[in-house]
Amino acid sequence: MRFFNFGESLNQKTLRGKMKETAPNLLTPYGIHCQTILRNASPAILYEEALLYETDSAVSDTGALIVSSSEKTGRSPKDKRIVTTPEFIDDIWWGDVNIGIDEDTFLIVRERAIDYLNICDRLYITDGFAGWDPKYRIKVRVVASRPYHALFMHNMLIRPDDEQLEEFGKPDYVIFNAGKFPANPHTKYMTSRTSVDLSFARGEFVILGTEYAGEMKKGVFTIMNYIMPKKGILSMHSSANVGKKGDVSLFFGLSGTGKTTLSADPNRSLIGDDEHCWTDDGIFNIEGGCYAKCIDLSEEKEPDIFHAIRYGTVLENVVFDSQSRRVDYTDSSVTENTRASYPIEYIENSLVPCLGGHPDNILFLTCDAFGVLPPVSRLTSEQAMYHFISGYTAKVAGTEVGVTEPEATFSACFGAAFMVWHPSKYAELLAERIKQHGTTVWLVNTGWSGGGFETGQRMSLKYSRAIVDAILDGSLQNAPTLKDPVFGLEMITECPAVPNEVLQPKLTWSDPDAYDRAANRLAAMFVENFKKFEKNIPAYIAAAGPVVLQDQNTRISETV
Repeated sequence: MRFFNFGESLNQKTLRGKMKETAPNLLTPYGIHCQTILRNASPAILYEEALLYETDSAVSDTGALIVSSSEKTGRSPKDKRIVTTPEFIDDIWWGDVNIGIDEDTFLIVRERAIDYLNICDRLYITDGFAGWDPKYRIKVRVVASRPYHALFMHNMLIRPDDEQLEEFGKPDYVIFNAGKFPANPHTKYMTSRTSVDLSFARGEFVILGTEYAGEMKKGVFTIMNYIMPKKGILSMHSSANVGKKGDVSLFFGLSGTGKTTLSADPNRSLIGDDEHCWTDDGIFNIEGGCYAKCIDLSEEKEPDIFHAIRYGTVLENVVFDSQSRRVDYTDSSVTENTRASYPIEYIENSLVPCLGGHPDNILFLTCDAFGVLPPVSRLTSEQAMYHFISGYTAKVAGTEVGVTEPEATFSACFGAAFMVWHPSKYAELLAERIKQHGTTVWLVNTGWSGGGFETGQRMSLKYSRAIVDAILDGSLQNAPTLKDPVFGLEMITECPAVPNEVLQPKLTWSDPDAYDRAANRLAAMFVENFKKFEKNIPAYIAAAGPVVLQDQNTRISETV
């Protein structure tokens, strides 16, 4: 199996005759003077363009467009920069996530991108909206040299109708995607040939040295994560669905926690799978599509995603058979981060427009590979803020010989890589809305039971689904609870279709003392991680975290 390009066999002259080109002066304000510009071309035209002008493009047996993002098959967070403009500098949480760049350097990078776009024979404009609520949406323009990038953003932005496109006017933000051209690593602030730079003052986002389409998607999310909280609106890295009675639920969770799987429910409508905002009116999806992982995808495990991969879908970096064009989703030889981008309406039970009321339930999903967190706990408002800021999950250890320990991962607000303000800003907005609307917050552990990764077993998906169902149908609102002595969590001790002993993790361990040591060790990791937030967080929030047993402090500090 291999990538395969058959564009050479198509009649280029015939295809050119079918294309509706845009007046070149649309890009003149940016200093771009390309003569062939396609604006908001249909998927059919973008398919034709990709097959003609892109290498390694093909059509899958289900009709999806298969493309390659070349060398970079994932985001480059260490190469992301934000311009340190004076009027914005005090708003931004500077550090490892938000790294500064001065205005002069940004203009050098921008000029390099514009110069590259000016030597391209063909350019593609995608104009669309971010945010389904018309009161809060922003206008985004994408200028790209690859039809694959245009089709990707056609899927991921909210698609304007003909009248909206005619009246689109000046965009709020412009993405210049010159990813095929490298950054100059000798330029100040550059650490590689990849540069992803955002200027809030100019309303511009510049990409050099990476063709991975996810940089555009997360660039828009980063923009929304700045401008929405500034308006008092909570932006969230979460999925959302709604029941038949209009009850809305939000699912937060890092990769591997089950966010996509558990939010997909045949009895509920999908509002969105990744990015949302919570206003005084309710929630809205930021995006017009979904960007799903495809590694090990199967019809049995993920039927909604599997059936969404059809005509109009972009399939990134997958391996397929050159004769049958059948994709092998188990093949990770190109990357484990294989992806599919498709319009949200490709999910059968999606809700369009993607708007909902105020959430009744919020679920923080974590995959605890240490096997100590309860399968389900109800959180106080203080605990909700603590665990939201912590954003904990755990990754299973690698395959190196002798490595058996899981790795704790903390990502503030369950999406630190895209947060612009200090996490306390988002946490305060979350707490206000929880209190105002009486939302119940739950911590759901989809990780290990009966021991850690090396001795226990992964929590049964059947049990996790039963827990989520019980939360959403209200069965757990008045369920009996027991306070966890280390984490202070209000553990649910009875849940329909889940054995009682499973709900209390210590009872599933054959060695209770080993459980205590593991729980204390994880608690120490939480405490250590939270220290970096304490200057900006009220003391009562920090007090809502776990308690480390004093007689084990010395041993724990050595392991942490």
